[in-house]
Amino acid sequence: MSKQAENEILNHIKNSIERNLNSIIKGSEKILSELGHPDSCLLCELEELNKKFQLIQSSASTFYLQVYLSAYTESFHELASAMQNLSQKRHGGLIIVERSEPAAPYIRNGIQVQADLSASLAESIFYPGNPLHDGAMLIKGDKIVSAANILPVSDISSGRSKLGTRHRAAIGLTEKTDAIVLIVSEETGKMSFAKEGSIYPISTNNL
Repeated sequence: MSKQAENEILNHIKNSIERNLNSIIKGSEKILSELGHPDSCLLCELEELNKKFQLIQSSASTFYLQVYLSAYTESFHELASAMQNLSQKRHGGLIIVERSEPAAPYIRNGIQVQADLSASLAESIFYPGNPLHDGAMLIKGDKIVSAANILPVSDISSGRSKLGTRHRAAIGLTEKTDAIVLIVSEETGKMSFAKEGSIYPISTNNL
C-alpha cells in the first residue's frame, strides 16, 4: 500500500471521528432541551449516544493503531487483511508486533518461522487444527519470526467482564514491553489490540 493510500485511510478515519463527535454534540443538545419535558423519555437518545461513543472509540483506536505500528512495520495492510479474515471466520488470533523493546525475554516455546509477513500465511498459522494456532505469532519488521509462543498471563480484571486467555496474555506482555499485541476473539470475532496493559477495540470498517 502506498503512503498516499495510507494517508487517505487515516484521513477517512479522522473525518469519521469528526462526524460522529458533531452528531454527539447535537444529540446532547437535544437531550438537554428535553430534560424539562415531563413526558419525554430519553432512554433511546441516551442509548444512541452510547453507540456513537463506542464507534468513536473504535475508530480512534484503529487510527492510533496504525500510527503506533507505522514506524515498525511496512506490512500493516497485510496484518489488517489477516485480522479481518480471521474475524469473519471467527478464528482466534494473537499477534505480537515487536517495537523498540525485545519481546523474546518474556515469551517461550515458540516455533521458528522466519518468513515474510503475508495475510495468507498469518491466516494459515491460526487455522484451527494447525499445530501453531494455539499461541501467539511474533512479528518483527516485515517478518513472521515465530509462532505458538506462550505469553505471560495477566491476572488483571479492572472491574470488566471476565477476560479470555488471549486478552489476558496480550495484557500480560504489554505490561512488560512496548509491543503491540493484536487479538481476534474466537468466541465473538471481535478485534482489539493491547498497549501498555490496556485493551482497545478495533473497528472492522476502518481497517
